[in-house]
Amino acid sequence: MSDLINTLAEHSASPFLTSTLAVAVAEIGDKTQLLSLLLITRFRNRWAIIAGILLATVINHGLSAWGGDWLGSRINDWLSNGTGELILGISFLLMAIWVLIPDKADDDEDDLSRWGAFAATTVLFFIAEIGDKTQIATVLLAAEFQSMWWVTAGTTLGMLIANVPVVIWGNHLMQRMPLNAARYITSAVFLALALWSLLSAI
Repeated sequence: MSDLINTLAEHSASPFLTSTLAVAVAEIGDKTQLLSLLLITRFRNRWAIIAGILLATVINHGLSAWGGDWLGSRINDWLSNGTGELILGISFLLMAIWVLIPDKADDDEDDLSRWGAFAATTVLFFIAEIGDKTQIATVLLAAEFQSMWWVTAGTTLGMLIANVPVVIWGNHLMQRMPLNAARYITSAVFLALALWSLLSAI
């Protein structure tokens, strides 16, 4: 039993912890945090909002990690000479640059009053994550680590770490978040992943 636990820990720690850290920090100042602020001004049920964030993230990031896992295995099959790692390295490098650009809230969240807190949060968070930095990051992380389940678990936990405090404490917390520092830290994480992939390709 201890051997099984050690094996699981050895294979899961890196994708899980890296995915959690990357998304938790990347989400600081992201449009989903701004969406969380909007939702708590419209709805009182904080737990329904948190449940909606969880469900939307599991679905969105699960599909993204599945796609990334598939893509990573195809890259390794097609390009066994290090080119696959080179492509991932360049992708991580572009991600490191992209996360330095601040997000803005979308303008399509106007008619929420006819929805309940859970349904509104689930739908809006799922839509907000389509094409978002953290969705692309999830694809890249799953392609790198070839671990759909641990990457999904890590990115989902990272999303909750970033957004649940906003749901609970709202504007008071957002005004005190070091947004620029968070973007630099996230960029550094993806830069490190880029260097790791590029060195593996060489």
